[in-house]
Amino acid sequence: MKRFMRLRCALGLGSIGLFALSGCSAAKPTLYPNEQYQKVGAARADADVADCQAKADEYVKSGGHTGEMAKEGARNAGVGAAVGGASGAVGGAIYGNPGEGAAVGAASGATAGLLGTMFGWMFRPSEPEPVYRNFVETCLHDKGYQVIGWQ
Repeated sequence: MKRFMRLRCALGLGSIGLFALSGCSAAKPTLYPNEQYQKVGAARADADVADCQAKADEYVKSGGHTGEMAKEGARNAGVGAAVGGASGAVGGAIYGNPGEGAAVGAASGATAGLLGTMFGWMFRPSEPEPVYRNFVETCLHDKGYQVIGWQ
């Protein structure tokens, strides 16, 4: 029973890390302070940006950046699980339990792969997919704003 506690702990910590990082840095359009922006103010402009992004989330099939991140996360988790499982089995064999070592190593490796993806996205500029970006920019243009870039 004790050996499965470690596995559950490793998986639980990985899940907490993913939930904590799931809302991190997504690019948002930067608006030029034109006449419309000056008239409505920053708070209303932010609400209009959020509205246009919500519409893009609803109508654009590819979404913002989550598809890319999910693919990269799955790939990194798979590689991490394989490497962690192999190294855990070796460590477990040295200490007399290769099965437990492989399970803990695979869970730890998968978590490390996913967290590496999440942290990588936090520190890399995250550009939205072109169709999503065009949708948001067109929506904001229709509301009278000028998008000068994404940050």
